[in-house]
Amino acid sequence: MQRTLFIAPTEIKSGLTSISLGLIRTLDQLGLKVAICKPIASKEAGTRQRSVELLTQATGIQTPDPISLKQAQNMMGNGQQDRLMEEVIAMHRAVRKEADVVIIEGLEPDRNEPYAARLNAEMSKTLDADVILVASPGDRDVNALKQHLDVVKSLYGGEKNPNLLGCILNKVNAPKNPAIPIKSHGITEANPSSTALALSQYSALENNDFKIIGTVPWNSALVAPLTKDIGQYLQAQFISENGLDGARVKRISLCARTMKNMVSSLQPGTLIITPGDRDDIILASAVAAANGVPLAGLLLTSNLTPNAQVMNLLKPSLSNLPILTVEADTYQIATQLAHMDDAVTADDPERVQNIMEHMASHIDSEFLKSRLQIEKQVRLSPAAFRYQLVQQAKAANKRIVLPEGEEPRTIQAAAICQQRGIANCVLLGDRERIEHLASNLGITLPDGLEILNPEDIRQRYVAPMVELRKHKQLTEPMALAQLEDTVVLGTMMLALDEVDGLVSGAIHTTANTIRPALQLIKTAKHAKLVSSIFFMLLPEQVMVYGDCAVNPDPTSDELCDIALQSAASAAAFGIEPKVAMISYSTGSSGTGSDVEKVRAATDAAKSRNPNLLIDGPLQYDAATTASVAKSKAPDSLVAGKASVVIFPDLNTGNTTYKAVQRSANVVSIGPMLQGLAKPVNDLSRGALVEDIVYTIALTAIQATN
Repeated sequence: MQRTLFIAPTEIKSGLTSISLGLIRTLDQLGLKVAICKPIASKEAGTRQRSVELLTQATGIQTPDPISLKQAQNMMGNGQQDRLMEEVIAMHRAVRKEADVVIIEGLEPDRNEPYAARLNAEMSKTLDADVILVASPGDRDVNALKQHLDVVKSLYGGEKNPNLLGCILNKVNAPKNPAIPIKSHGITEANPSSTALALSQYSALENNDFKIIGTVPWNSALVAPLTKDIGQYLQAQFISENGLDGARVKRISLCARTMKNMVSSLQPGTLIITPGDRDDIILASAVAAANGVPLAGLLLTSNLTPNAQVMNLLKPSLSNLPILTVEADTYQIATQLAHMDDAVTADDPERVQNIMEHMASHIDSEFLKSRLQIEKQVRLSPAAFRYQLVQQAKAANKRIVLPEGEEPRTIQAAAICQQRGIANCVLLGDRERIEHLASNLGITLPDGLEILNPEDIRQRYVAPMVELRKHKQLTEPMALAQLEDTVVLGTMMLALDEVDGLVSGAIHTTANTIRPALQLIKTAKHAKLVSSIFFMLLPEQVMVYGDCAVNPDPTSDELCDIALQSAASAAAFGIEPKVAMISYSTGSSGTGSDVEKVRAATDAAKSRNPNLLIDGPLQYDAATTASVAKSKAPDSLVAGKASVVIFPDLNTGNTTYKAVQRSANVVSIGPMLQGLAKPVNDLSRGALVEDIVYTIALTAIQATN
């Protein structure tokens, strides 16, 4: 049964759109397809509203342009309220096709517009929607907040209205001034918090008829803009764009004192602002950046540019430091930045994703599932897949070794996994070096994160390795030399069951990761070879691609094995396997050795697993697009519905996965290796921190199967 949620703000600046984004992510994690609409907005008709752009981006569904508040007021003033509600219903019906839940975002209140609350109540009633209020506690204590909510509840029929589900409290314990913190001369400007209450205290606001559906704590990281956005806002010129991609401003430091008095400001995410003739501060910033501190940038004021000789001297140290220059002086820039709008925009997808994750993590999904009478997971969306990965990995509680323990992305991923309980990570590396890198990155290494120095433990694996490789006449000196490689060392830990899995590849090749595993771990009993899959997080579903990383030109028997391994892996991760064997020909329309190899592999797989839904040869479009399948393979149970696609060779598979990944901006998780007796997984050398986190989660889950 399709349901409609009306999200109604109780006051200005409640973070309405952020909550809408969080609800989209929450429902998506439950496997539901969400559509969204904002019928009435404050902007003039025909102009594009920021919130509409964000919501469209989040769902991938184009939402109708909203009616302007002025137009809505005119219609209500002229006795055309029914006509206005008809337009609201038309918008709702335009977006609801194939959606399980439609989210309607209400109109933000305005001190000068008394119509807003009335309009929201009327829209929710017209659409017979379940209502969720959104409030920000601010400086109110629980009693004051209850009085505020009681007034708003009355507009929606009070607590006895079965459609009034409850309230989400946003920006809990936010500071009075939520702007980016600015330090001047080493002293942070006062920015006290609002009334600080424990999240549990807000439960006093709920009863049997009214639920606190979420209490979302304030997170200053979510208001951090990109350095390039600040540059655009200030109309700055870029002297250097090195390190600009992804640079984000978490704090601002106004530096006018000597270098020794500003060194403490050189922290990750800091935008250093100083007059352009302060060579000492420029020098200190460059040294910090060269030492791995990810500064947000260096903003030079007063239309002063550094001495050319100084810049030439520092050039090797500036590879990761964006440098901007403006005409205004430091005081004027500080004033401008204090008034900069901190609202997220649609062209900052990383921040949008972080907001969605933060909001969703504090919303009671089980309550929503119960009240919306959702009985089963409708589809496995990318968000649902990632959520499922994390939950399964937490339940697995496995110990995963990371041989590249001194690699910055790996350190960040290990810290995240440890904090979230995804896995118990073991970093191989020098503790002092790892702690120094973590400090430069602004990372606090969590309790329980293990760091093992290879120098301290290497010797104890020599004898076991000699025993494992005695058929190859491996000697102790040879074993000791090979154990200098931390991947080999980590693989020995896995071989001796000291850890449950291994993840490597951020700075090693696939061969460097797989070779020790083949020598020391071996293939699984029923596997003929080691192969790989990628989980492709397409907008509408998660698909499995195999083999895109390991086997250059598999035989028909090997291709059959890859198909069976990939189908089993898909099923293990909640994806119903419908396997398409890809070729340049569909069915019997083509001939040639390449087509015959795919046909033979398909027949062999059907023989080995008669219950598996598998078909081939199929062209990629016939395998994945229903309209093409209807004409090219009308009798196939797989064509147009494939969830697992098996490519005939590495050239085709690797090229296709990268083309889809880059052209469609699709997240891919993998490669995940299959066919080994114990889980070892490879990373792309361009892997992001998030990629490593999910690969660790995959590995932990594999260790349970």
